[in-house]
Amino acid sequence: MAEHESGQERTEEPTPKRQEDAKKKGQLARSRELNTMISLLVGASGLIVFGSAMIGDLSAQMENYLSMSPAGMDDAEVFTATVGRALGNGILICVPFFMLLLVSVFVGPLAMGGWAFSPSSMAFKISKLNPLKGIAKMVSAKSLMELVKALGKFFLVGSMATVVIWQTFDQLLMLASKDINTALNHFASIAGLSFLSFCTALILIAAIDVPFQLWEHKRQLKMTKQEIRDESKESEGRPEVKSQIRMLQREMSQRRMMDNVPTANVVITNPTHYAIALKYDDLGSRAPVVVAKGKGEIALRIRKLAEEHDVLTFSAPPLARAIYASTEIDREIPAQLYLAVAQVLAYVYQLKLPVTPGQPTPIKPTDIAIPDALSVPEDSNADSSEENSGENQ
Repeated sequence: MAEHESGQERTEEPTPKRQEDAKKKGQLARSRELNTMISLLVGASGLIVFGSAMIGDLSAQMENYLSMSPAGMDDAEVFTATVGRALGNGILICVPFFMLLLVSVFVGPLAMGGWAFSPSSMAFKISKLNPLKGIAKMVSAKSLMELVKALGKFFLVGSMATVVIWQTFDQLLMLASKDINTALNHFASIAGLSFLSFCTALILIAAIDVPFQLWEHKRQLKMTKQEIRDESKESEGRPEVKSQIRMLQREMSQRRMMDNVPTANVVITNPTHYAIALKYDDLGSRAPVVVAKGKGEIALRIRKLAEEHDVLTFSAPPLARAIYASTEIDREIPAQLYLAVAQVLAYVYQLKLPVTPGQPTPIKPTDIAIPDALSVPEDSNADSSEENSGENQ
């Protein structure tokens, strides 16, 4: 089991943060055998698909430019231009094959761990020159795996090459009896199929190497219990930082709460200690909702905003204390308070009706009953603190 510098064993699975940090440093699971296999397979397939056409076109270009007249060869400008055209045409003929190989180079890394560019991994580090670390790598499980892969590739590819050469030996000998173009095209087909056969031997090596590299990468990222605790502390932050964050969250929550006060139907007060802004939409909610609440300075601000936006303020100390203690912001009031709040809202709606001659003056409710289960004594300290009123948003 791998051990940390502190002597603790790395027994814990890597956290998402650990994995993300490793990716930023360029530490990703990589399999050279997978990359080699994909590139060679794509190259072999490309030879089979494009080989005959490429050799035919290159042969035609070579024949054309080798038949240049002696007069043209004596002229340096004509000779240089002819050679330049020959090289350009030859490159254009090979471009599809080269593009296919270029794409195959990126397939392996993308398939195994994604693509990541990390400048830090290219930076010079004096620790890389440490001979002790080099010796440790030579006797590690990874170096043993590399030795096994090298021997496996040697025997597999060697065996496959022997079989392929044995099977195609007669065809290779017959190429000498054919004309040059036919022989070249036939040779391209034989080379492509032989190359593809060699590459299939690498599939077995890659099938073993890929799981091993994934396991090795995960093993290297494993953490000790102390590293887990340190990362947790770092993520949570220092106490003073968390306190500052909570303060900012309270301020933002209170600002949002104050923005909701002008939308309220009524603000129920204590009258100086508490203020609760209620909103009731008969189409949108089953019961009145507390859109803002507070005590002390926050209560004063709520009442001031209500006054500025013509929201009626209703003094009902027992009801204000009961709602404050029982209902959080953006929550509906308890069913036990429906009747009490309905009396207040009915009075508020009557005040908002147009005044007509002979209409009786609305009677302000004075005897608002509060259930014993929700009744809060005036000197009770059971209420939440002023700060909590802002955090419940």
